[in-house]
Amino acid sequence: MAKELLRIEDLKTYFYTWAGVVKAVDGVTLKINEGETLGLVGESGSGKSVTALSILRIVPKPGKIIGGKILYKGENLLEKKENEMLKIRGKEIAYVFQDPATSLNPVFNIASQLVEVIRRHQNVTKEEALKKAIELFKLVEIPDPEVKIWNYPHQLSGGMKQRMAVARALSCQPNLLLADEPTTALDVTIQAQILDLLKNLKQKLGMAMILITHDMGVVAGVADRITVLYAGRVCESASTRTIFYNPLHPYTRALLEAVPSLALRREKLKVIPGAIPNLIEPPSGCRFHPRCEFAKEGVCTLKVPELEEMEPDHYVACVRASEIEAESPIRMETT
Repeated sequence: MAKELLRIEDLKTYFYTWAGVVKAVDGVTLKINEGETLGLVGESGSGKSVTALSILRIVPKPGKIIGGKILYKGENLLEKKENEMLKIRGKEIAYVFQDPATSLNPVFNIASQLVEVIRRHQNVTKEEALKKAIELFKLVEIPDPEVKIWNYPHQLSGGMKQRMAVARALSCQPNLLLADEPTTALDVTIQAQILDLLKNLKQKLGMAMILITHDMGVVAGVADRITVLYAGRVCESASTRTIFYNPLHPYTRALLEAVPSLALRREKLKVIPGAIPNLIEPPSGCRFHPRCEFAKEGVCTLKVPELEEMEPDHYVACVRASEIEAESPIRMETT
């Protein structure tokens, strides 16, 4: 049985703005095992990126982690000193940011940026670090690595920048990789290449990965398990197969029904009405109830749903999950 690598318990990360307190992450609980890929899914504003940033304690101001636990190898990262976190960031847990162009320094060539990261965490010379950097370029399948490594960020295409960002994140062979929307702003062909690359590297290096995305189609062929977030809270968490074949939360069902697929027999895609609520003053009860077709007044509007294990390793936060499953079962039908 796989050993647990990271567990987040009741994490709360709020942003203190002039307009009020934004409850971006409000009680998130999730876990990931060694060598596993967890898909963190939800619309923009669900709290996915803030959850990932909280793991490394790099939430930008005016954000602040105000509660919960982040247990990495059994140790709470929220209790560690900053000098201890510096040894974990990049070496133990690495981050691939959403837009590689903004995370690369435009005035330094790629070689110097990679060498700096490697030497920060490893006791090697510049020459040894450069050799490792070239090997990393080969690992992420960048052609002519000995030449490309001397390029500046503006000389690389979007796909190459993303590969370089992955190479930088893997420079110290982390145990956990946080990949935040790694296919954003890339065309479909390059998206598929980056996803295949991440999947292959994870298997080759034996690391765990949290893949953050708003697209259920992206996690379908990559993730082992999926955790669905909505408005700063976990809606559902289960194996990928369970999420796709037996979703129990109305929001998960709505996300799946909005994904184009030749495997699903339906005439048209469904649209989720409305938008993510204002997290300064979120709705009472279940935060999804204003958009939910199954919501009941006096039930969903009042009671805050807790994550409950509906079946082995299948957790759902919906007070009507059992009723909905009985009234309106959903199954994937193949052609």
